[in-house]
Amino acid sequence: MALIPDTWNPAAASGLDPLELLRYRSNALGADLRITNFGGGNTSSKYEDTDPFTGKPVTVMAVKGSGGDLGSIQRSGFAVLYQSKLEQLIERYRGEAHEDEMVAYYPSCAFYNNTVPASIDTPLHGFLPFPHVDHLHPDWAIALAASANGKSKLDEFNRRFRRHLVWLPWQRPGFELGLMLRRAVQDNPGCDGILLASHGLFTWGHTQEECYRNSLAVINELGEFVLEHQQRAGEGLFGGRKYAQRPDAARLVPRLFPLIRGHVATRRRSIGHFLDSEVVTRFCNSAWAADLAALGTSCPDHFIRTRIAPLLVDWNPESGSEAQLEEAIEEGLEAYRKRYTRYYESHAEPDSPKLRDANPSVILVPGVGMFSFGRDKKEARITGEFYVNAINVMAGATSMEDSTSSEGAVPHSRYPERAAEFTRFRNYVALPPREAFRIEYWALEEAKIQRMPAEKEFARRIFVVIGGGSGVGRAVCRMLAAGGAHLAVADINPDLAAETEAECARLAGKECVASRRTDITSRASLEEVISATVLRFGGVDGVVNTAAMGPGPLKDGQLPEDQWRAMLDRNVTANYILADVVKPVMLTQNLSATIVLTSSANAVVPKSGTESYDVSKSAVNHLVRQLAMGMAPLVRVNGVAPATVVEGSLMFPRDRVIMSLRKYGFQANEEESDEVLRDRLAAYYASRTLTKLPIRPQDCAEAVLYLSSERSSRTTGHVIPVDGGLPEAFLR
Repeated sequence: MALIPDTWNPAAASGLDPLELLRYRSNALGADLRITNFGGGNTSSKYEDTDPFTGKPVTVMAVKGSGGDLGSIQRSGFAVLYQSKLEQLIERYRGEAHEDEMVAYYPSCAFYNNTVPASIDTPLHGFLPFPHVDHLHPDWAIALAASANGKSKLDEFNRRFRRHLVWLPWQRPGFELGLMLRRAVQDNPGCDGILLASHGLFTWGHTQEECYRNSLAVINELGEFVLEHQQRAGEGLFGGRKYAQRPDAARLVPRLFPLIRGHVATRRRSIGHFLDSEVVTRFCNSAWAADLAALGTSCPDHFIRTRIAPLLVDWNPESGSEAQLEEAIEEGLEAYRKRYTRYYESHAEPDSPKLRDANPSVILVPGVGMFSFGRDKKEARITGEFYVNAINVMAGATSMEDSTSSEGAVPHSRYPERAAEFTRFRNYVALPPREAFRIEYWALEEAKIQRMPAEKEFARRIFVVIGGGSGVGRAVCRMLAAGGAHLAVADINPDLAAETEAECARLAGKECVASRRTDITSRASLEEVISATVLRFGGVDGVVNTAAMGPGPLKDGQLPEDQWRAMLDRNVTANYILADVVKPVMLTQNLSATIVLTSSANAVVPKSGTESYDVSKSAVNHLVRQLAMGMAPLVRVNGVAPATVVEGSLMFPRDRVIMSLRKYGFQANEEESDEVLRDRLAAYYASRTLTKLPIRPQDCAEAVLYLSSERSSRTTGHVIPVDGGLPEAFLR
């Protein structure tokens, strides 16, 4: 077994003040997903500080703030409270039925000017009589906590490793649990940790370093204990293999992803993540997968993201056809929504938050893998990671089954008369549906959701921008990223595409953007970028093409025939193929989608010497209309028709700018910078328009974004001019 390494660096920790040292300890713990996942777990420290009102030393407690993540938290993410005021709240406590009202008192306990919202875990740390406390969710600890024989197995663990961990029955996090933890320590002098049934682990120390090393030692010992049982289970883990992995699974995923994404969008769209690791496929293809998946997860940190249970698609990957799989997915999702709605209606009370979404956030497909969904790529990935944690927990719990596993009531219930509410399969114990609902639809969790900022215009939408490496395409990418879109930047020049990706990652987050070299004249290249986008994000909601071939030089006053063919191939045929490639994805999703192509003012203004370009853009105008008819009503197809855009355009290298300026009678000195020369040429083009304003990339991008948004939901088959007002290009 690979132990979790000790990363504490005394030199790095030396000289840090207590709050900064807590940040250091938290980051060290949160860096390993075997200790706790994103947003999970909590850490705290009690230390002396100077009371700003009295000028005297006072004990305060710093604890991870609501919604924080241990791996990335900074000192500003901790709530700091007067320890004495927190203790005084015990006198005001009216009992478990009223524990939620205690959260409203936490802001009044804040030390000095700290305004970080204290989490519901605050009393869990405040009432434990130790200076430094870690509350973590390692899979190995939860496996023990979710075992029907967990209490007896904990006794076995304690004997073997000379530990004194205390078993505490399940209790929802909050004020009541904080008092239970205090009593557990009082009743068990010398204990060195607490295992909370169906939840997680509490450890502590007298110094920050001691707390960190105690946590690490206990977790590693639990890992050794649990993994030995799993190794003994061998090929019999999860009841053994039921199905083999499909040899064509990699081909199926990009076909299934848009289908599933569309079907789970009955309320709103989501972004997807796919995982087919050995852990996932072993579970999906096992004999016990259906029973364990239906039972649901144990740790509340898991099912807040994964919902109470995933959907395991009921099909045989060894004999089933693709058509049968698609039918099984549709039927499974419909049945899941009905089950989830019944679950909500069975436990909802008059003041419960409204049902959020009855669709699963995790879908397991035997023979293929796991699809997970969230509001963005990061959440979709983390949701999948949490279900991997749940799989690890089930692996550990079922492998520890013994002759006592089915004897009597499980030790998880605080109240013996309610022990039967804890459902189990083999040795794995899940939370009762009622308890799961009290976590998932907790008013305090709902308040946390409501504090989140409003989603941006293009949130949950996925775009592919061809020609995104420069000019108008880059401006479109930047604006889409700023608007919350997920984005694939495609360009013939991979370096320019990567530059745009980096810019957009700073706006939207690195997981929301990808780039790829793409040759628009190659169907195979277009298929690759669409497929890669589907694999990364789950589908495609919009395509923008700004890539085009500009007018080339004449030879003896004539355009060479090969240039004519290349112009039509790149500017017309490529757009048709692009639409043809993305059409199946968009139709499979069954979600509204958009395509925006780039035409030109030249499409309606004939000029001598640019015949091939002008004709190609005229064809684009009509292609927009044809595609709009052929892809309606689901997909809207529109275009933008800019006048000449000089700024940022690769069609205007320095030599062409100089040639154009001299053609129009302007001076163009070789010593002048590119920017000066470009501005002079852009100003000349602007002088021919009614507005007298040069056409910039962002001007065209604004039109593209309008056509790509719901603001233009009633517009299709049209081309919007962005030409500054050219009378000769007026509609006719």
